[in-house]
Amino acid sequence: MHPHSPTTDPATDPGWRRLLGAARRSLERTGGSLDGSVSITTPSDDERLVVIGITGVYRPIGVSRLTVRLDDVDAHLRATHGAGLATVLGPLRDRPGERRRAAVERDALLTRAAGSRHAGSPWYQDWIDGMSRDGTLTRIARGGIDFQAVVTVLDALPAAEEPMPAFAERLLGDTKALADGPLRGLTLRALAAWHEVPVPAGAEEERALWDLVGVVPDDLASQVLVLNVPATGGLLGSWLTDAAAAQVPVRVTLHQLRLAPITLTCPEVFVCENPAVLRAAVAATSRPLICTEGVPSTAVHALLRAGGPDTVIRWRNDLDWTGVRLTGTALARYPNAVPWRMDTATYAAHAAGGVPLIGSPAASPWDPALADTMIATGRAVMEERILPLLLRDLS
Repeated sequence: MHPHSPTTDPATDPGWRRLLGAARRSLERTGGSLDGSVSITTPSDDERLVVIGITGVYRPIGVSRLTVRLDDVDAHLRATHGAGLATVLGPLRDRPGERRRAAVERDALLTRAAGSRHAGSPWYQDWIDGMSRDGTLTRIARGGIDFQAVVTVLDALPAAEEPMPAFAERLLGDTKALADGPLRGLTLRALAAWHEVPVPAGAEEERALWDLVGVVPDDLASQVLVLNVPATGGLLGSWLTDAAAAQVPVRVTLHQLRLAPITLTCPEVFVCENPAVLRAAVAATSRPLICTEGVPSTAVHALLRAGGPDTVIRWRNDLDWTGVRLTGTALARYPNAVPWRMDTATYAAHAAGGVPLIGSPAASPWDPALADTMIATGRAVMEERILPLLLRDLS
């Protein structure tokens, strides 16, 4: 029997395999239209014989490309097998229909997004536009992800230092709703846009971002590095006072801060960003110093609140755009906070040879000339670069 006789099943015949694959792609792309042609390159002899059988036109051995009309393939299959091309191929995707449905779903998502209390904010529009450009909105629509839940979460932020399970239960009826999965990922992407930071790449960065909006994933992971900060109240107050007397740095968790109210017994507290500053200060000062280690955690804020309204908070960060934003946020949050070496003179004296300044510029309302000078200079000044100056202030 000829290898391509009418009794051969095209679905299993090697001579038909690539031809049917090309036909499937064409029909799915066009919604089942038999108009047009499909081609296969560097055909095998089996494929060449199949096309000859369909078209009735001889094709020589060694031909580099074979093209056949889809309606000819359909007619041949009906004549020889009693079933048209669509039947032989089996279930086909209706890609034009999928695109239409996805467009309707995207419009519905945009309508939900427009109902958010953040809808007029530039960061929110940037978040939506970014998801439109990279296809995320389409994937949300096709994946059946509950986008309204994302909007609900964003509308409830910032929270009041609420544990994540309680926050998720209160809003979404599921303590684990924000623990993993697309809802968490979409929310973190939005929060990164909101606070102008990169999308978190690890657990520590995620924690810091949740801390920024008052949601606490883990009250043991939320910590603050402390040096020479005496306090009264409970076991933690005794620990802090003893550690201050010995000038020993300690780590304090949010869990410990919530065990019993404490009160700081120092009239001022210095705040730095990098642990290297605190480590160098151990042997240089008895002044109270707190290190945020980047974005201030909920534990940082809980400790600073224990200082009361008369405790002066001398705050600083790296002199880069993230640091300027964090300092601005702290000064707005704490009426008793003042900038510490976050000024034009300090920056200008140390900017030469600094690392390149990257990211979007930020305002420095406590010293408007600072941001202008940073833009003009284009260099960042990290805390370690001015460490001798900071240690002099502390001593």
